[in-house]
Amino acid sequence: MSRTNFKELLDAGVHFGHLKRKWNPAMAPYIFMERNGIHIIDLEKTAVRIDEAASAMKQIAKSGRKVLFVATKKQAKDIVAEKVGAVNMPYVTERWPGGMLTNFPTIRKAVKKMGSIDKMAVDGTFDNLSKREKLQITRQRTKLEKNLGSIADMTRQPSALFVVDVAKEHIAVHEAKRLGIPVFAMVDTNSDPSEIDFVIPANDDAAKSISLVVDIMCQAIAEGLNERKAEKDKDSATSEKDEMTESPRKGKFSALDYEEKPVVKAEETEEVSGIVAEEAEAETTEE
Repeated sequence: MSRTNFKELLDAGVHFGHLKRKWNPAMAPYIFMERNGIHIIDLEKTAVRIDEAASAMKQIAKSGRKVLFVATKKQAKDIVAEKVGAVNMPYVTERWPGGMLTNFPTIRKAVKKMGSIDKMAVDGTFDNLSKREKLQITRQRTKLEKNLGSIADMTRQPSALFVVDVAKEHIAVHEAKRLGIPVFAMVDTNSDPSEIDFVIPANDDAAKSISLVVDIMCQAIAEGLNERKAEKDKDSATSEKDEMTESPRKGKFSALDYEEKPVVKAEETEEVSGIVAEEAEAETTEE
């Protein structure tokens, strides 16, 4: 089942590439034609690549891993922050901090610094500081929140990167490739797709185009997260059911743990009752 159709891509302007004089020859396989000096992207190939990327995204989310979204260009910031934030994935929409991936421990220290400042505000340490010191720390906290707040929950390196505009985010792509982290990206006709693992040939300048592609990726992630949750609930229910059928040695009862009682025939029952009655009568007579 396709996650998008030709009309949706066309309406969003995904097919509009850059001017012919700005093109990157490596994008030739994804270019359909040239019109008025502008390259037109082959939407048939775009649709196929979107499905491939979405399927991979879904599996990553289903396995409980993180995908880091990178989009620092003006028209993509708000779109990524809104849609990616809704599925609880980390994202970078301000300046890419050099070493975000290759020097991850240092980035984590900066994130922990935010936590330390927040703790100071709660435990009363702030009250013992001068007005100037408070102002400096508050400004530092604001700056850290702006640049790193969206990755505060990312305790380890991401399992994949999704990039809007490969040319603009070339440092992020380089760091990911250096560490062997797979890269998903919207690649326009002026960019080099050679370092991208999942190429999505698309207009990376139009807000509608960016919104459509990012939305499809986020839907795939949401599906993966839902399936992961459903499997966990199923495993939990199965585990509880298994516990209920465990033996008494483990604190639970099973039908197999009961000893089978010997069957007593009616005639034997009457005979035993008669003997018991005679013994009782004899004891009474002796008294």
